[in-house]
Amino acid sequence: MTIDDAPREALRGGPRELLRWVATGAAVSRADLSRLSGLSPSTVSQRVEALINQGLLEETGAGRSRGGRRPRQLAVPTGGAVVGAIDLGAHHARVGTLDLSGRVVQARTLPVRIEDGPEQVLGSLLAEVATLAGAGAPVPGDGASAATGGEAAGALRGLGIGIPGPVQHTTGRIVSPSRMPGWNGFDVAAFCAGRVDVPIIVDNDANLMALGAHRTAHSELDHAVYIKAGTGIGSGVISSGRLHRGAQGSAGDISHCRVVADPAPLCSCGNAGCLEAVASGAALVTALREQGVTVSDLTGVIRLIDDGDRHATALARQAGRAIGEILAVVVNFFNPQVVAIGGRLADCEPLLASMRATLYERCLPLATQTLLIERVATSQDVGITGAAHLVIDHVVAAN
Repeated sequence: MTIDDAPREALRGGPRELLRWVATGAAVSRADLSRLSGLSPSTVSQRVEALINQGLLEETGAGRSRGGRRPRQLAVPTGGAVVGAIDLGAHHARVGTLDLSGRVVQARTLPVRIEDGPEQVLGSLLAEVATLAGAGAPVPGDGASAATGGEAAGALRGLGIGIPGPVQHTTGRIVSPSRMPGWNGFDVAAFCAGRVDVPIIVDNDANLMALGAHRTAHSELDHAVYIKAGTGIGSGVISSGRLHRGAQGSAGDISHCRVVADPAPLCSCGNAGCLEAVASGAALVTALREQGVTVSDLTGVIRLIDDGDRHATALARQAGRAIGEILAVVVNFFNPQVVAIGGRLADCEPLLASMRATLYERCLPLATQTLLIERVATSQDVGITGAAHLVIDHVVAAN
C-alpha cells in the first residue's frame, strides 16, 4: 500500500503529515509533532530522523526552553533540493521548481503548440525545468515568480507533469486525448525518464489542480470536487483527504457526460451533446463563430463577456447551467464539502452564477446544506503546486 492508498486516519502522524506540519509552521520541534500527532516522542523521533536522513527535514538550532533542555528546531530545507513541475495546457505551459514544502522557488509561463507533438513539446519543457533547477535566481520575464526569495535551486529530486487529457496514472501513458494530435498512447513517463534521471510522476492536469488547491486552501476538508474549465473541461476529486483516481485514473472526468439531447454539437469523442462540446472554452468559441461573432480564442470570449456582449453572455449562462447539471449528479452522489471551479472560465461571473443556481436547484437540500461553492482561490501556480506535492508524497513514501 502506498501513502496515497492509505485511509486518511492511518496517515495521522505519518511521514507526509509530519513534513506538512513543519512546512506550514504548525510544528517546529519533535515535541510539537508528538502533540499534534498523538504519537509517542520516541516514534516521532524515529520518523523525524528518517526524514532528516532523506534530506526532507533539517535541524536549524535550539529553540526556547519550556522548563527542560532547549528543543532542537526543525525546518524544511529551502536552499537545497527542489522538485520540478510542468502544468501543460493546449496553448501555454506553467513550468517551475518548488522546494520540499511545496513553495514555489521559480516559475514561468511559456507558449506551446500542443499539435507540435509530445517529443518536441516535452523536450523543450524539460530543458526549461533543467534551466530553472540549475539557476540561482528567479528567471525574469513573462510570469516569473520567486516565493522563497530566489535561493539557489540545488539538486532536482523529482518531476511532476500535468497533461490536459486522460492519463493512466500507473503507467504515465496518455489514453485517447481530445485536441492532442499525435499524443494518443504516448508514454510520457518513459520519455521523460530517458532524459531526466529522477522519479517522474504524470497525471491529468485537473487532478493536479485539485491536489494543489486542496493542499493550499482546503486541507482541513475530507471531500472536495475541483473543476478546471478552460479550453476543455475536467475535474479532480478529493476523497477522505486524498486524490481519488478510480481504477484506471479516469475518476472525475466529467467532460464526456451527456447534457443535451439530439440535435447537439458533435464532441471530439464521437458522441453528441457531451459537456465539453457544449460548455468548454473551445465550444464557446465555436458557438459564437456560428452566430457570426468574430472571435479567435477563449481570451476573446472572456473579453466579450466582460464587455457585456449579449451573445457571449447568454452562451456563458448556458454553459454554467450545463456544468451545474452534471455537478448536481456528482454532488448528490458524492456529497462533497466544497465544489470549486478553476481555469480561465472561473472568472466568468455569468457562468459561475448559473452553475451555482443550477446546483442549488438540482441537488438535495441535505447535500447543499453546508456546501461551499466557490472559485479556486489560488494563483496560476496551483497546477505546479499539485505536481510538486505528488512528487514530494512519492519521495516520502519511497524512503
